[in-house]
Formats: sequence, structure tokens, C-alpha cells
Amino acid sequence: MSTTEETATIPRATGAPTDAETTAVLAPVPAAATPEGRWRPGRAGWLARGAVWLAVAWLVLALPANQLSPITIGPADVDIASRAVIFAIGGLSLHVLLGWCGQISLGHQAFVGLGAFTSAYLVTDLGMSFWFAIAVAAGFGAVQATLLGMVSLRLTGLYFALVTLAYGAFAENTLFGITSLTGGEGGKPAARPPGFESPENYYYLCLAFLALVIWLDWRLTRTKGGRAMAALRENPRVASAYGINVRAYTLMAFAVSGIFAGIAGSLTAHHDEIIVKSSFDFRLALTFVLMTVVGGLRSRVGVVIGSAFFAILEEGAFVAMVEGLIGGLGFTPTFFESVIGLPAEFVGLVVGPILLLLTLTLYPGGIGQQIAPITRWLGGRRFDRNAGAVREVEVDDVRA
Repeated sequence: MSTTEETATIPRATGAPTDAETTAVLAPVPAAATPEGRWRPGRAGWLARGAVWLAVAWLVLALPANQLSPITIGPADVDIASRAVIFAIGGLSLHVLLGWCGQISLGHQAFVGLGAFTSAYLVTDLGMSFWFAIAVAAGFGAVQATLLGMVSLRLTGLYFALVTLAYGAFAENTLFGITSLTGGEGGKPAARPPGFESPENYYYLCLAFLALVIWLDWRLTRTKGGRAMAALRENPRVASAYGINVRAYTLMAFAVSGIFAGIAGSLTAHHDEIIVKSSFDFRLALTFVLMTVVGGLRSRVGVVIGSAFFAILEEGAFVAMVEGLIGGLGFTPTFFESVIGLPAEFVGLVVGPILLLLTLTLYPGGIGQQIAPITRWLGGRRFDRNAGAVREVEVDDVRA
């Protein structure tokens, strides 16, 4: 007797499925019938995605060097692009704490500033190479961030934010007041490394460090430590109940954030070539928080884009582009001052909070949420306009 015949002789319970029904349930579902399945774009879809990727590569790699470009970018514009890349590294630094661990830091300018002055001191006063200086700056960033994390281990939410705010004020008024380190009111010179003196070459140097930071951040989130930090972000008490060492992984997050901040500080010092302590005040810390939240928590691409936008805003390039467009339309080019009555240097202080309010109310996932359908499509998946939808901004176990 065959297996099929044996199965057919077994009595069935009342209401049991028939052989046809069982076979239909166990049979594999065609890929086209599943929401995602093994769907892949056709040739035209891949060509369209390839064209977009080429456009992005041209914008990031070719345009700043005036290669294959119908327009000419001046040295000042290339320096702004370098600033945008450095801001992206700083944004990813804060994102390790805010996005992955849910810890708000209002003193991040201290990490970046100490890295900048350390690198400038080693290169200018001690004659060390840039590569050694940036490594030491990253190490100093890790040390100070870890020490701050040790002090704040028992604090969360508002109390932790106040501690970081106090540390930022302490660094600004004491550490950055050491004349031998910061150079006093005249600032500390910091020459660019040999071979990277030109704006274009220094831009590519910053871009290489950004790629390294993105890769390290990506690898971190796929390790055991990265998954532990994600659990800490959701609820530290529950994570501890599951055996996660809250203390160790919190300090690890602080160390990684400090390393990234030290790199950003060192690149800032050699980008400006002369740095002063007034560049690392609370306004910079607030800008870091704004560009990270507006960029989108747990979205690297969103944080990078948000950071670049705020860098352009800080440098006045955004105001110049808007006024140039307005002037081209026949209106007065000094729109912000003559019509709105807002000086150009204060535009960022107004635009930033407005974008934050819009993020919290309309797009809690920030820029990352808004571009999620596009990034999903570029990755070879179906276009879904609802991809990346976020209902609320979550920081630690407090929902905003």
C-alpha cells in the first residue's frame, strides 16, 4: 500500500482539513504573491536605480573637484562641502548616544572642541604628524566621554542631560581657557596635512573619514554590543533583567561617541587652520542635537543629510542661495533683513527650531522617514510611499 493510501485510511476528526486543504496550506507560496518575496526589479528598474546612484556619486565625488561638471565650484564652496562632511561625522557621533542608546547629550561641543585643540597642539607646538594627532584626538575623545559616562551612569533623561550641559559649560569656561592649549584670544593654528592643503584634497580626506565612521557605526550595530545598546535604548531596566551589562555597554557607547567626536574635532581644526574657543560653545551643542533629531534617529543617511544641511545653514550658504534665487526672480536679494527684519547670521537659530517642531509633529522619523521610500527603492525593493513611517520620537523610555 502506498503512503497516500495509508494516509487516506486514517480516520479524521470532525472538522479536520482535507488532504487538498492541507496540501494548499503546506505548499510554498509563489514569490509574486508575497508582500516582498523574492521580487526583483526588471532591467528598466535597475537602469533607473543605476542612474540615480550615478547622480549621487557625481554630486558627492565629482562636483566638488569640478570634474564632469557644467558649473564651476569655487574654493569657498568646497570648504563648505568639507564642513558639511565634518558635521556629518559629528552628527553620527551624537547619534551613537541619542539614536542607539537614547541618551541626550547637551555638552557634545566639549568632545569636539577638546579633539580640535588636542590635534592643533600636537601638530603646531610638538611638531607631530596629522595622522598621529587625529589618533590621539580620537583617544582623548573616548577618555573624556567614558569619564562623563561613569559619572552619569545612575542618571537618565533630564538629569543626565543636565550633567552633560554642565560638563559642556565647564569645558568651555575652564579647559578651553588654558592659553597654552588653545592659544588664547588669537586662537591656535592648525596646518593641513601635506598633500591635502588644497580645498579639494582636504574635502576628499574628510570624505574618507566619513566613510570610515559610517562603516564602523554600521559594524557596531550588527555586533552583540550594538544589539545590547538597542535594548538599552528601549528600556535599561528590562535589558538588565535579561542579563545585559548596562554599565559596560553604556560606557562602550560613550567611548565610541567620543572617538567619532574627536575625529570631527581634529578635522575641524585643520579645516579652519586657526581655531578659537568661541567656536565650541553651547550653540554648537544645540546644533548637533537639532541636526541629529531632524535627520532622524536610527537613520544614518538621514543624520548625514540633516548634518550637511545644518552645516550649509551655519556657513550662510543656504541664505545666499535663497537670496540669489529671490534676486533672480526680480525681488530684493536682501530678503531676510529688508523684508523679514532677520539678520542673516540668525537665520539658522530660527530655521533649526522650526524644523525640530515640524519633525516632532509631522515627521517623527525626520529626514530618514521622508527619504525611506527612496532609499528602499534604491536598494532594489518595491517603492512603498509608507515605508519608514514613525509615529513618535522615542528617547530612552520617555516618549516625546
